[in-house]
Amino acid sequence: MPTWMMRLSNRVPIRYGAWAMTLILGGLCLSLGAARGSVLWYALSVLMGLLFCLGIRDVRQTQKAVLRNYPVIGHLRYLLEFIRPEMRQYFIEGDNEAAPFSRQQRSLVYQRAKGAPDKRPFGTQKDVTAEGYEWLSHSVAPTEVSSHDFRVLIGAAGSSCTQPYSASLFNISAMSFGALSANAILALNHGAARGHFAHDTGEGSVSRYHREGGGDLIWEIGSGYFGCRSPQGSFDEARFIENATQPQVKMIEIKLSQGAKPGHGGVLPGPKVTPEIAEARGVPVGKDCVSPASHSAFSTPLEMVRFIERLRTLSGGKPVGIKLCIGHPWEWFAMVKAMRESGLWPDFIVVDGAEGGTGAAPLEFTDHVGAPLQEGLLLVHNTLVGLGERHRVKLGCAGKVVSAFDIARMMALGADWCNSARGFMFALGCIQAQSCHTGHCPTGVTTQDPARQRALVVPDKTERVYRYHQNTLHALKELVQAAGLHHPHEITADHIVRRGAGHVVHRLSNLLPFTAEGQLLAAEAGQGPWPQPVFEQYWHRAQAGSFELQAKA
Repeated sequence: MPTWMMRLSNRVPIRYGAWAMTLILGGLCLSLGAARGSVLWYALSVLMGLLFCLGIRDVRQTQKAVLRNYPVIGHLRYLLEFIRPEMRQYFIEGDNEAAPFSRQQRSLVYQRAKGAPDKRPFGTQKDVTAEGYEWLSHSVAPTEVSSHDFRVLIGAAGSSCTQPYSASLFNISAMSFGALSANAILALNHGAARGHFAHDTGEGSVSRYHREGGGDLIWEIGSGYFGCRSPQGSFDEARFIENATQPQVKMIEIKLSQGAKPGHGGVLPGPKVTPEIAEARGVPVGKDCVSPASHSAFSTPLEMVRFIERLRTLSGGKPVGIKLCIGHPWEWFAMVKAMRESGLWPDFIVVDGAEGGTGAAPLEFTDHVGAPLQEGLLLVHNTLVGLGERHRVKLGCAGKVVSAFDIARMMALGADWCNSARGFMFALGCIQAQSCHTGHCPTGVTTQDPARQRALVVPDKTERVYRYHQNTLHALKELVQAAGLHHPHEITADHIVRRGAGHVVHRLSNLLPFTAEGQLLAAEAGQGPWPQPVFEQYWHRAQAGSFELQAKA
């Protein structure tokens, strides 16, 4: 800046220039309006006057320092900040930059949902020499698989379950009515009904929109016991029976924690508790709806497995399981010890990864709390294998699963099926605007605003949900065939290869820790080495009667 301008700025700050110009231009427009009798000049003078008054407000307000120092023009900063995510997404972001999903990932879902060609010309855009690059090991003798309708039977492993459920390998993960709009729930459930796959209700319970579609439901029960709740907020047996015995409800899932904010409760503010949400959750209209951080129906691992058995009995023998994001490993060990000691096993366990999404969560929880899906799923799988009990429990998983390769990789780590939330949101038209918590979703997916919801046309989005599911499983079938296999459950860690530093490559079976059948039992009896340090450190200190860690002997 020239010296003379700096001296002038010391006396009359240049940062006030835009504010001063509104006064000057306003006076000029007013003069021209008077001279020419033009309404346009008068209108411009009024606009300049309003901007000048805005500048007065800016310098007098006390909340924003930028506006006090830069009246009028300082609003550009907030405007640019407001449109920054869209500018980055459409003009700056690369195809493979994940934030949290890359353009390439989103485009794949959009194309499959629309039934558009999803093939790529001219080769991969990925750097195949980069550390962390993974690929599926293929066979020179590919197979032919007759159908892509891959299934897993849940509840047929010897528990008291009398109504086992044949689930698709790819289902809709937990998203509540209230977090999603009515139209979004309708489209998801109609799509699930058409494709014969399951729709997890989320902890907001079974709403009228879930019922209308007729699709198979996994009823998720969280610490708020929505849909089976007494007026005091505790578990209500009669209300549970009323919902759980509905033919549309195929399984019951007890949510212990979720990947995006494990160990954190939630509050739906009273103004957002509409009559429809209140009806589904069994809470008063207009009152704060609280989800505590922990359950009141049980407080120990043994009480938890007895609660599982209780729900299985009350539901008429439907599969009952738990969903959790792995935190303290000794708490998971305590649960398994309680299952083994009581003989009461869940029919399934869904492992939620810390990379999972939610409508809103504190940043520290989103970024730094909970085990990622790979580590969580491996710990659960290895524990059950090490005890020789893996056959008793089916394992589901969720956490950034959107493509056929994502599913194949989870199968290799021990999963029996996968759930996806944001993948199906993209199928509904979500553009990753990340405004889910504001009520201003631009595509009508995550809003309760009737006008915004209207943008989501249910018949069209139903078709997209159906096609995304079908085309993803078709792609999975092609991967299974290329590997020389007959079913995704045959995919193991031997089939996935990962590049390390430099020229080193590893099969996941050599890179990640896997426990041999019965190895944990042998180590527990002192007849062999511990599978991993986590077992050696915490197994003997975990107890079926408490989630707390026993002191070292």
